[in-house]
Amino acid sequence: MIDVDKLPEVLRLERLADNRYQANHEPKRSEESETGRDVVFGGQLLAQMIMASAMAGGGDKEVKSIHAIFARPGTYAEPMVYEVDSIHSGRSFASDTVTAWQERRLVSRGLLLLNIDEPDLIRHKTVEMPDVPGPEDPAGRADPRVFPGAEGIICHGVNTASEEQPTGPPELFVWTRFSETFDSPVVNQAILSWATDGFMIGTSMLPHAGVSEGMAHRMFSTGPVSHTVNFHERFAASEWLLMAGESIWAGRGRAYGRCNIFAQDGRLVATYTQDCMIRGFPDGKERTSADKRVM
Repeated sequence: MIDVDKLPEVLRLERLADNRYQANHEPKRSEESETGRDVVFGGQLLAQMIMASAMAGGGDKEVKSIHAIFARPGTYAEPMVYEVDSIHSGRSFASDTVTAWQERRLVSRGLLLLNIDEPDLIRHKTVEMPDVPGPEDPAGRADPRVFPGAEGIICHGVNTASEEQPTGPPELFVWTRFSETFDSPVVNQAILSWATDGFMIGTSMLPHAGVSEGMAHRMFSTGPVSHTVNFHERFAASEWLLMAGESIWAGRGRAYGRCNIFAQDGRLVATYTQDCMIRGFPDGKERTSADKRVM
């Protein structure tokens, strides 16, 4: 069983009823939403869905995969409530749907596959860790779009939000680690999943002059629409992990990307894919900073 009192605040879910849980928002983002952007970060939804599933199911299973659809933008002005529905719970595998609600509005729904740890019958991997500067490299640029309180460092100082960033291939390499690790693999998975949501849109813009992530929600509309994380090897949240992402296609108002996540010793610990929306506003007009919830 997970000791909720020892978890970071954003992963401490309060039980409201059978299979219903209320979660805290990140305090910093809630404060910023009063004057700035007010759309709940998708990584928060992924992490808290994992925790809701773990609290409802218990046992010794961990997450094999989570696939989430982001249906509507959430607001930091209202609590997020997660409802867990068990599809199946067997000896080796289990599966849940987890729905995120605000009042009567369905914000997101996730499908989780859970499994137990089992010995190898076969083992291989066909991708290798890329040769990039380590997290201690002084040219790396700190980026906060990882788990609250964790470190995030973008290799080569790439800044997807800057209009001055030179064009280049649609790839981004991000190191991340948290200050603590946890006995439960599920908690470590939740912490990493939080960090996976924020980088693919900017990555897809890197080859295109005159377009940057800093222009999003003002000059054009962006947002993740679906996200899938697969976990492969166990890892500690306190070890440096490299997210090696690439956007392999963009067009028709959408972009698609994939990412391999490695430990420093080269283990492939997780992978994820993301479908994004990147399109102009229907009326062709620029938005202002007052439009806090525009996508």
